[in-house]
Amino acid sequence: MKKIFNSQTTKLSTLAVAGSLFFGSTFLVAADLSPAEQKGLDIAIEADKRDLGFADNSTKMTMVLRNKYGEESVRRMRSKTLEQDNDGDKALIIFDNPRDVKGTAFLSFTHKTTSDDQWLYLPALKRVKRISSSNKSGPFMGSEFAFEDISSQEVEKYTYKYLRNETLDGRDHFVIERDPVDPKSGYSVQNVWIDTQEYRAFKIDFYDRKSDLLKTLTLSNYNQYENKFWRADNWLMINHQTGKSTELNYQGWKFSNGFREKDFTKNSLARAK
Repeated sequence: MKKIFNSQTTKLSTLAVAGSLFFGSTFLVAADLSPAEQKGLDIAIEADKRDLGFADNSTKMTMVLRNKYGEESVRRMRSKTLEQDNDGDKALIIFDNPRDVKGTAFLSFTHKTTSDDQWLYLPALKRVKRISSSNKSGPFMGSEFAFEDISSQEVEKYTYKYLRNETLDGRDHFVIERDPVDPKSGYSVQNVWIDTQEYRAFKIDFYDRKSDLLKTLTLSNYNQYENKFWRADNWLMINHQTGKSTELNYQGWKFSNGFREKDFTKNSLARAK
């Protein structure tokens, strides 16, 4: 997930699932912004700049789904991400087990200013299903992550406002509000806690279209790679309205895998291994 499930700040990738849940590459020229809006945008751009140049990465993931009674089901996946110079990232997630989801593959092409392209390969049906932009707020594989969470969160996808500084777990954070530009987003706004030293996202509150608190994503256990790129090894998404939660645990981050465009094509989904 750079993005969800993968990003320095969660560029899930959240799941990027990466990791790499959320700031894509950009340099914006802003006009007619209030001081709070300009500061919020500046923080988002700085967070993005600090994760530029990773080229590609891969990781293994364990997904733990919990219902409101605490009952768990576990899935294991692999993820790989390819950075794009002039657009959002490309990401591929492959499910290895349990048996009922083994071989399922998800491909995402994130775009800066247009709707993302996303496909899901379902081995039971032996076909590739395109995820329409109108369904982006739907749950990803029954988890508390939405399809729109599982892509790199490019700066252009939001407008911003600085809210305040706040201490969280002993760290000083900027708290910024970001408002999705896409009217089909399942969220009205998101509040993001970004630490003032390394510009990593540690917490994100998601508000539904009625402006009620829907979910909270908490990121922890950050490690630095290549002396530059930060990745959170634990992502916990709690749905406050249903009592359900999904936890993502990442292991074995690798960079400079030599991935190419041909590794991220719709036609290769069924052959993903």
